[in-house]
Amino acid sequence: MAQFRRVLVANRGEIAVRIIRACRQLGLETLAVFSSADRHSLHVQLADSALCIGPPAAQDSYLNIPALLTAARLGGADAVHPGYGFLAESPAFAEAVCRSGLTFIGPDAAVMARLGDKLCARQTMAGLGLPLIPGSDDAITSMEQAKHLAQKLGYPLIIKASAGGGGRGMKVVSGPTELEQALALTRAEAKAGFGNDSLYLERYLTTPRHIEFQLLCDGKAALCLGSRDCSAQRRHQKLIEEAPAPGLDAAESARISALCEQACVELGYCGVATFEFLYQDRQFFFIEVNTRIQVEHTVTEMVTGMDLLAWQLKLARGEPLPPRSALLPSGHAIECRINAEDPERQLPGTGTVTGLRLPGGPGIRWDSHLYPGYAIPSQYDSLVGKLIAWGEDRDQALSRLQQALAELDIKGIHNNITLQRRLLVSPELAQQMPDIHFVERLLETQ
Repeated sequence: MAQFRRVLVANRGEIAVRIIRACRQLGLETLAVFSSADRHSLHVQLADSALCIGPPAAQDSYLNIPALLTAARLGGADAVHPGYGFLAESPAFAEAVCRSGLTFIGPDAAVMARLGDKLCARQTMAGLGLPLIPGSDDAITSMEQAKHLAQKLGYPLIIKASAGGGGRGMKVVSGPTELEQALALTRAEAKAGFGNDSLYLERYLTTPRHIEFQLLCDGKAALCLGSRDCSAQRRHQKLIEEAPAPGLDAAESARISALCEQACVELGYCGVATFEFLYQDRQFFFIEVNTRIQVEHTVTEMVTGMDLLAWQLKLARGEPLPPRSALLPSGHAIECRINAEDPERQLPGTGTVTGLRLPGGPGIRWDSHLYPGYAIPSQYDSLVGKLIAWGEDRDQALSRLQQALAELDIKGIHNNITLQRRLLVSPELAQQMPDIHFVERLLETQ
């Protein structure tokens, strides 16, 4: 059983704050790291100690493995929590942490590498019995191979980078005349963005929902904590998430949950894992496994009462899973991501927070690193907060979230609160089962 007392938080923003709070609940000390642009960030103020690891550019700070390991040594940390984004799914980082004698709060580097490559994950999950979208069994190595497979799959189809993620490294092809150019462009983008130009093809589902299952695993057993719907997306970036996912086929959901648990046991997985699927015509199709905590972990916490960040730490210490009888889901939860952006121009925003009015009331939760006077750096992700509402049922959760959004006011920066208010009152969202294109359709009506 790994023992540690001080955790280096290898991240920034709201997730760094969330990690620090979870550590405090377990009596663990925290070491924050920050770039020079984040010197006044909330996570730096809340941690027990903090060290600057470089200039604002992420590659020189939050993505700088030697700097992070040096900070851990200088700051007396004996464990590292990667959060999400940056190096959270980097097998090289996980391996370097362990090689330095530290505990990595996450799965084994070899498991992470196996699941981080989408084509490898696809092959692995096929062998474990999970349903897949019809597509490549191997990487595309020639135009002739691509044309033959495309003819077999039919159009539209989607080209995916094996090393892609976060909505990047994908291109939809509607007909054979587009295939050659699309392959060349996607291969070039994959090489530039991920250092890996391996590609594969899948049939393109036209109206799917995005459904995921949250799991806890201790290396020997796994426990599925239920489903989430993340279909409200713009440019493949999630905007609204809810748990449990409404309107699913119950028997098929139970079958998929059991298959996900079995897959984790077969892999010897330890930590949190999120299995992502497309869902269309009452069928699930596996797309990927995220080997880190998700932004939307909050809605699962709200319906299960389980602190997933605390469980990451407990599992890393070698503690066993909670008994299945302890999992007693209740009610419904919905989350809105609040971004610093100009939604009309769809550009990230910066500026200084000159005023902050937060909502309240039963079932309302606000996760953020914002405070009045905080200046938002331009170098990082636009997410500045998450507003979550819990209710006894979906209607109550949705009503509470609408009221909370009406109360939330952030002055001094452009943000997407107005857009989120519009999405929450849209008929498609009220009907419980919008597909992944519904936000784009709604914006087209402006």
